[in-house]
Amino acid sequence: MTRQRVILHVDMDAFYVSVEIRRRPDLVGKPVVVGGTGPRGVIAAASYEARRYGVRSALPSVTAKRLCPQAVFLPGDHALYASVSADVNRIFTSITPLVEPLSLDEAFLDVSGGLRLHGPGAVIAQTIRRRVWEELQLRCSVGVAPNKFLAKLASVAAKPVASPEGVHDGKGVVEVLPGQELAFLHPLPVQALWGVGPATLERLRGLGVHTVADLAELDEAGLVAAVGAAHGRHLYGLAWGVDDRPVEPDREMKSIGHEETFVSDRHTTEELLRELVRLSDAVAARVREHGGVARTLTLKVRFAGFETITRSITVAGGVSTAHGIVSAVTPLLDAIDPSRGVRLLGVSASNFTSGSQQLSLDDLFEERLDDEHQWLLAEETVDAIRKRFGTTAIGPASAVSDRGLQIVRRGAQQWGPEEVPRG
Repeated sequence: MTRQRVILHVDMDAFYVSVEIRRRPDLVGKPVVVGGTGPRGVIAAASYEARRYGVRSALPSVTAKRLCPQAVFLPGDHALYASVSADVNRIFTSITPLVEPLSLDEAFLDVSGGLRLHGPGAVIAQTIRRRVWEELQLRCSVGVAPNKFLAKLASVAAKPVASPEGVHDGKGVVEVLPGQELAFLHPLPVQALWGVGPATLERLRGLGVHTVADLAELDEAGLVAAVGAAHGRHLYGLAWGVDDRPVEPDREMKSIGHEETFVSDRHTTEELLRELVRLSDAVAARVREHGGVARTLTLKVRFAGFETITRSITVAGGVSTAHGIVSAVTPLLDAIDPSRGVRLLGVSASNFTSGSQQLSLDDLFEERLDDEHQWLLAEETVDAIRKRFGTTAIGPASAVSDRGLQIVRRGAQQWGPEEVPRG
């Protein structure tokens, strides 16, 4: 007999903003947003009070200010958010080792093996909510279901709701019990399904599909003909609540990257090289934290007219230092003409290998260090200084401006598995 799975999806409520309000209690009940305030700033997170006015993540800051002039804008403190996220994760792992983080503020948990010890899924969900509040003074919403897809939808149904009339508390926990999957799923709008974007939604509406039930009633062959083979089979399975994916606690990071939209366009290679050093410093630090080395490096450039290009290079042996990333990516940058203006620059590392660059005493005393190893030694020293004194304690010389040391912080503008700007 196959054991019934019990999967939780835990989603922190307005995470970035809630962490800020925790240290600024005077902001409780006010519309608060985390994000840049410049002409090209983007909202990373919004409190539910701000969402009443239509302010949401990924919205341009100028639009947010127009929608909600009284909103309090705060800069992001992503080192703090990462630290608090680790505190949340410790609560999760005290209940089950099967925790799959999706981002700083959400995770899947497989609690199937802990029901006898901790109680039914809904009881475990309430325990998590209580502990997150009592230990961290933060709120979260939890979905409970037999699979990841339904648990994710259930957590959305458990969320607080912001409307022009006010902010309404959500249910906190929503459970989809075995046998009730379709009763929960089929009344939902079809865009609730993963993979239904604007183009697919337009095609489906052309077929008379508005709800998940409408989609489930279609012939699978007709759906495949309308949206493509792989996509059609994927959507048809979801419409019937099928999702066999396991919770993967050791899911491999696919890429690590940072990108930045500039307040004013950059027009010279020299300007972009300075920004590349800053971005590479942040990426390299995360690669070292991840372990191993990255063999593929990708440069992303968005011009003033919004044309975006990417260029990649594979490095034999891999790199884990800013010096190595900059050295490899600079030829890609040199081949690009920035004279028409560059509004965004990004760099990412992928294709990770377990190749280690740890240094032995023999390496040190016999002076057998190659160039990358010497830089690794130096940058690991920088890691130690930052760990002790903070991320702004030390950084590349090119990152120093009249505003001080401008370090790239962890935040929404990162590339990684299933990471999107949210809060």
